Amino acid sequence: MTISFILNGEDVVVRSDANVRLVDILRVNFGLLETKAGCLTGKCGFCAVIFNGSVSHACLIPAFRLKDSEIITIEGFSQTDEYQDIMAGFAGAKLESCGYCTTSKILNAGALLERIKRPSRQEILYAFSGIKCRCTDPEKLVEGIERTVELRQRRIYGRSA
Repeated sequence: MTISFILNGEDVVVRSDANVRLVDILRVNFGLLETKAGCLTGKCGFCAVIFNGSVSHACLIPAFRLKDSEIITIEGFSQTDEYQDIMAGFAGAKLESCGYCTTSKILNAGALLERIKRPSRQEILYAFSGIKCRCTDPEKLVEGIERTVELRQRRIYGRSA
């Protein structure tokens, strides 16, 4: 089947069998390798993308659901000011990651801060509870998000929150 959708802000068309997973389409057809094929059951979060505005597991999205959808991968998100804020906030907190879950943590941070401008500690921890990788100290994650909030406030408003 031929499927058209928006990928990182560009209209694209791909030919695929209906049941091929989005994670495979991104990696094979578009060379977007930062979307990792981890558990392939939606439990690890390594294959995170933003699918129609929500962070989703690309391993659970079959090709037939892509028609007329919008997908943002980490490669696309990395071109935004929000990405730069998150990376600086994580670096300031000395947040370390194994590499496999980094994409999921960044996209979840972006989605969280899109919904809640100043999330509480509990909201932060809940937002990341779907990522099964435990390479990151939860307290560093909270600190990284708090630093990101401050950086974003300075960038947008020229002041601290």
